[in-house]
Parts: sequence; C-alpha cells; structure tokens
Amino acid sequence: MIRRKDDCKIEYREHMRDGDGTVKLTSFIAGDDELNGKGRLFSRITLNPGCSIGYHIHDKDAELFYILTGTGTYSDNGEIVTVHPGDVTICETGHGHSIANKGDEVLELIAVIVYA
Repeated sequence: MIRRKDDCKIEYREHMRDGDGTVKLTSFIAGDDELNGKGRLFSRITLNPGCSIGYHIHDKDAELFYILTGTGTYSDNGEIVTVHPGDVTICETGHGHSIANKGDEVLELIAVIVYA
C-alpha cells in the first residue's frame, strides 16, 4: 500500500495536552490497524513558535519523536533538555514528557506511539 501525501489527514489541535497554541498533526496512518494493532499514532507534528504539547504521562504506551526541523525544549520525565534536528526522544511507558517551540522557526517532528 502507498498513501500519497494528499491523502494524509491533517488535524489542528488547540492547547494539545494543555499546551500553548495550535498544533498541526499530519497523520500517515488511517487507523491503528495499519500498525497491526501495535500502535495508534504515526504523524508529522508541526509546532509554530510559541506552541507546545503539554506535559503528559504515557500509562499504556510509549512515544518516540524524531526531530526534523527547528529546536525544541523537551521535558524528559521532568528533566528539561534542548532537542535539535536528528535527535530522537523516547518516552517509555509510565514516564512523561512535553515539548515546546520557544524558538523563532517552525519545529517539526515525526511522532510514533506504540502500545506497551
């Protein structure tokens, strides 16, 4: 199967996980069945300057981010670190994270959520 970029669903979420601003999600999958029931998200996430995804804990799944562009402020289970293009973040089951764009350029990342 091939899904063309024009067939990917785009969604805008305001104050995602109690974060700031509006986050753009471009979903690469049509449902978790396309991940063989092993996950629920495979998306490009776009955060404009000043936008963020608020801190949240992953109880029954884990989330990975691959940073494409921009610089982000990432909370890794409460430890604040700066992430750059090419960095990968891993939020394991039972841990929490958030990400914010405090810079002047767009922050884009690929996000994948897999079930524990």
